[in-house]
Amino acid sequence: MHVDYLIVGQGISGTFLSYYLRSAGKSVLVIDKPLSNTASRIASGVINPVTGRRIVTTWMIDELLPFAKKAYQEIGKLLGESIVDECSILEFHPTLQMQEAFNTRLAESADYLSSVNNEQNWEPIFNYHFGIGKVSPALHLDLQTLLNGYRSFLQKENLLFEDVLEEQYLTIKDDSVQYKDIVASKIFFCDGVAGILHPYFDKLPFAFNKGEAIIAEIPDLPNQYIYKQGLSLVPWDKEKQLFWIGSTYTWKYDDVLPTKDFSEKVKFQLDNWLKLPYKIVDHFAAERPANVERRPFVGLHPQFPNIGILNGMGTKGCSLAPFFAKEIVDLLLSGKPINPLADVGRFARVLAR
Repeated sequence: MHVDYLIVGQGISGTFLSYYLRSAGKSVLVIDKPLSNTASRIASGVINPVTGRRIVTTWMIDELLPFAKKAYQEIGKLLGESIVDECSILEFHPTLQMQEAFNTRLAESADYLSSVNNEQNWEPIFNYHFGIGKVSPALHLDLQTLLNGYRSFLQKENLLFEDVLEEQYLTIKDDSVQYKDIVASKIFFCDGVAGILHPYFDKLPFAFNKGEAIIAEIPDLPNQYIYKQGLSLVPWDKEKQLFWIGSTYTWKYDDVLPTKDFSEKVKFQLDNWLKLPYKIVDHFAAERPANVERRPFVGLHPQFPNIGILNGMGTKGCSLAPFFAKEIVDLLLSGKPINPLADVGRFARVLAR
């Protein structure tokens, strides 16, 4: 079997890389074993344009946000599904200092930030003492529909090999790669935390962390907003009034299982913030493919140009993956260079060891 490109992984990165390559008329085969607890599958699906205690805009957001909106709309048309909604995030300031930081940033620039009118309307729903700010526009993505729908599309087109890549069957040649009986011009690794297992990229500065989230039924909570106060409450299934609640960043852990500590912490915070009744219906955890530099790994291996990578997104995969998948395709088809801050070639010395 001959294809132009082999893609390992069908999270957000592998989905968009295969999508853009096919849109450019290239043939692909995706290798991916279905797992329920990957970072892509349990992520909240939120693209927030601001971050941190200083309320600063996230890296490249002015470029990433409109690109992401268009990208998810386009792939949604392919699947016949609505994948992306533009929405607002209501920031319930947890402290006076955070309220002052928000107002200071709002006075400096109105980009993405605004005040909330009729703030008192939220008093029957939440306990809060330091006001509310609004972040808008943000994007909310239905990742379950995206990943499941695109997987079904790949299956119907016979473009999916449901298995774990076995390195011993992968051969890198001068002008091609071969995996078992499949020959391709290049192979791209888009497989999240498994990326560190590949000998060609195991020296990259991956820095995985564990995240947990809870799904709760909150029948009376309006589901057109995302709510934040330490925790994030994100609509998960609007018909069932389910909300995604999280998340954490744990850097030292023995396993990737849900913990009692997290569920107890969430319940304590909810009981002190939310005035509405709720019911916890699920709890899950996953490992994120973050890295020390907080910039993704994108492009072709400096020593082995038949091998590529799209990985290391951390918590920003929803915004970074579509954008840099398109950058890879532009590199392959027209030679347009990858953004040097993301190009994996910046680790040429490390990868040459």
